[in-house]
Formats: sequence, structure tokens, C-alpha cells
Amino acid sequence: MGAFFADATTPYRLGIAGMVAGRSDIAWRDRGFLELTGGDGGSRKKSVALISGGGSGHEPLHAGFLGAGMLHAVCPGHIFTSPNARQILEATRAVDDGSGVVHIVKNYTGDVMNFGVAAKLAAEEGIRVETVLVGDDVATDLGDRDGGDGADGEGGGSDGPGRRDTGATILVEKACGAAAARGADVGVVADVGRNVARRARSIAMSLSGAHTPGSEESFSLEEDEAEFGVGIHGERGVDRRTREDIADTVAEMIAEIHDAAGAPERVLVLANGLGGIAGLELGAILALACGELDSRGATIDRAMCGNYITAWDMAGFSLTVLGVDDDLLDLLDAPTTAPAWDAPAPYAGVPDITDGTIDELPAADSGPKQPELSAWIERVLGAQDELTALDRKAGDGDFGVNMRAALGPFDLPLRGTVGDVLHSLGESYLVRAGGTSGAVFGLFFATMGAAAGDAKSIPDADVAAAAGAGLDAIVELGGAKVGDGTVVDAIAPAVGALESGADLAGAAEKAVEGADATAARVAGKGRASYVGDAAKGVADPGALVMGWFFEELAR
Repeated sequence: MGAFFADATTPYRLGIAGMVAGRSDIAWRDRGFLELTGGDGGSRKKSVALISGGGSGHEPLHAGFLGAGMLHAVCPGHIFTSPNARQILEATRAVDDGSGVVHIVKNYTGDVMNFGVAAKLAAEEGIRVETVLVGDDVATDLGDRDGGDGADGEGGGSDGPGRRDTGATILVEKACGAAAARGADVGVVADVGRNVARRARSIAMSLSGAHTPGSEESFSLEEDEAEFGVGIHGERGVDRRTREDIADTVAEMIAEIHDAAGAPERVLVLANGLGGIAGLELGAILALACGELDSRGATIDRAMCGNYITAWDMAGFSLTVLGVDDDLLDLLDAPTTAPAWDAPAPYAGVPDITDGTIDELPAADSGPKQPELSAWIERVLGAQDELTALDRKAGDGDFGVNMRAALGPFDLPLRGTVGDVLHSLGESYLVRAGGTSGAVFGLFFATMGAAAGDAKSIPDADVAAAAGAGLDAIVELGGAKVGDGTVVDAIAPAVGALESGADLAGAAEKAVEGADATAARVAGKGRASYVGDAAKGVADPGALVMGWFFEELAR
């Protein structure tokens, strides 16, 4: 995966500047930290102040959680590099109003050391500082540490670093922020955070390393591999394995972290993206995680899904399970102005997302065989990869998938009158395929079917009239004409040949010529029109499929 910047320093500097430029309630202090200002020129309510920070590259962590009811200051380090003790000390001085300051620290050595030095120096100046250390990653749990309570400043044990942080930091920040906003004492606020840290466990996996500007990918994987137990700085995991079904992987992850959290009866579950996967895919992972927790008998009180703690551009995710009760939920549900915080949603169950209309689609499975139309389906399905490759060059790469979605469910050979079978094809495209191709092919075949009537075979049907009606319908729908680089380039010449008295073989020849000609033109309609000259030399896959359609009708 590429980057727009050639070095890591430039996006660090400009990225922070952009955050400030985009918000009126925060400010950059030249001592090296971001501070919540409120944006109205007034002073904030006297309360315990919360500071967090760490290496940049995990956005929206931490700056996205600056806001009333969450953090008061953030100390950003360079990409994947801890902030220095001087930054943290200056921020501590700036936000303390005499109520004390809570440092929320991810359990990484650099963060722990620099926050520890700053806390010691601040204490010498009379500032009361409490530290909450967050270490929730079960992949780094060696089984001999109590981890995450921050009481000893050692990350949960004196014989090693203990668990690193993965996803629980934002939950700690939110609970502490709500407690501070309610006027709790600094010790109470810290204890709230330690309680959350103790009750949360996480694990992450990825299909790639992190690729920060100016550096190589942190690790590389083969196409069929996955890295299990990765860290948020692009660290390799504890297990590299052959990729398995994601449902099985999520089930394993949930079982591990739920047990590690003490198998709580009531939970919040967080699906967190590491920066390189789509939101819909992350939502699917959350659904799998919730289903697994349901099967384990846990009551899911809240669910969260989104990119909260990223690892630059890693194609992975983390899952976090937090044991909750009414008091903790009250803190997590409390309002905040932090823009990156999405209030955890009360769990409403995982519905079965199906389209009931699919069950009602005609199957084309009774009556006379239609060998020509069956052969066309076989040809299109056999060329799915070819069609997808063409669409990637000139469109959005989904054409082959849409063809399979519409045609794959049919049992071959197709059976029924010509009109019924064409109608079935049209309905399948309209319901199953979606997108432009679904609408265009669906309307074309549905209109053809209505015009073909009760003909028992292709030789018995008036193909010229049926195809002409279908052509008129899609031209009226989208306004395409010959030369625009669409299905019309193949259909119109075929219809013209038939109306002039040519047989199906002659019509097929014209259709294929029209389809081939789309490679030499700049598309005027459809997705290929968006890329202009870049689509030259690439035949329109829809026109190609229509050329094949007339060829199979002619056999």
C-alpha cells in the first residue's frame, strides 16, 4: 500500500496542524501538546484533568478523544514513537487546576517511562498525579502478571513489561472522563480507570503489516496467510497461520478474550479497525463476535464498531470484551464532545439479513428446455474472472460478481417458455445483481420476456421484436446510444440486422463487432465514462456479454 508522503515527519506535523484547523475547541501548545480549550473563550469547570498520548499513527487516538467528558490534553509523539517526558510535564502543568491529573498510559515501554518521569517531576512540583496503565492484549499475556491495574507502575508485574494495550484505552478514557466531569476526586477517577483496565481483554489479527511513510512494510504475508496477535505499531503477532474461515477465527478470538476477562456475564464488545479494512467488513466481524458471545451465554449490553485505535494502514482488526455493570455503563453512556467517540449502542441482537423477495423469484425449472439461453449462462459464468478483470480496468471491478449473482442460482438447463425464461433472467438480475448491470440487464430481459410470449423455443420466437423492445427500454432508461461504449453498442447493431432481415447468425456477427468496437472508444455512459481515455483499449464487458448472448441464440 502506498503513501502520499515520502517521510514520516511531514504527515506528523501537518496532520496535527490539520486536526487543529478542523476544530475550534482544541489548540496546539508550543510545548508539544494539544489542549482542549472549549472553543468559547471561557474556562472549563474545575475538575480532575485527564492526559493521554503516545505515538502518532493511531488516529483518531488520541486527539479524537479530546473533549468535555473525556481528555483535556494529548501528547503526540512522532509516528509509532512515544512522546517525551518534557511534553507530558508541560501538559500536566497546563491542565492542572489544583484538582489533580490522571495520566492514562498505554503499556508500551517508551510511554510508560516518559509518563513515569513526567509524573515524578510533576509530583515534586506539588501536582498530584495518578497513573492508569492499560494492558489488555492477551497475545502478550505470559500468565504471571496481574496486568493493567497501574498500581505498581510496571504494567502488571515486576518481571517484565506485561500485556501491551490493544483496544481498551478509549474505554478507560471515557469512563475516567465521565467520572472527572461529575466531580470525582483524582484517586477515584484513577480507580475507575484501573477497574476498566482490569476488566477488559483484547486481541488483534491482520492480513498485512503497517506501511508508514518512508519505511518498508513492518512484515509481509503470503496471500493465504494471516498474522494472529498483532500489535498496534505494526508488530508481528504471536502466530502466523494459514488463513481460515473468518467466522472460525472470530470465534477463537472471542473465546480467548472472554475467558481471559473472567467470562463476565454482562459485556461490552468492541470491534476496532486497524486502518486498512472496510467499514462493512468490520461490521460483519462485529456481527460474528456478537453471535459467538450470545452462544457463550453472555449478555451483550453494548456494542461498538469503528476505527478508534488504528495501526496506520494495517488490514486488520482487534476485538475487545469488557465486563460491565450498571455503574460502568452509566459512565460509558455519559455525554462527551469528543468527536471520535461514538456512544456504545444498546445491543439489539444480530438479525438474519436476507431479501425475502429472492425466495419468490421464478426458477425457470419446468417446461421445455432452452438450450441456447442455458449455454449463454454457462459461457458467462465460465468467464467471470475475465469479465471482472475488464471491469477493473474501466469500471469498479464488480461486473463478474454481478453476473454470477444473477445467473449462478439457476439450475441448468433452463426450462419454460422463452418468455418465462427471459422473464426469470430479468427478475434475477433486478433482485440479485444490483448496480447498473442489474438494472440494465434486468430491464432488457424482462422486456424481452414480455414480448416473446409463449414461444416454446428460440426458433419459434420473434427475437427481432423481443430484442427491439428490450433495446428501446434500456435506451429510454439510461439514454445510451451507439458509440457510448455500453451494451447498446452490441444490442443495437444486432437488432438492426434482424429488422433488416438477417438471421440470428448475422445479428450475432454485428453484435460482436459492436462489442469489440467499444475498446477503441472513450465511453460516454456508464462507469467507464468516468475514467476517460484510461478505458481505451478495454472492451466494455456488458457489450461483450451481449455479443455472446446473440452468438448463443444463433447456435
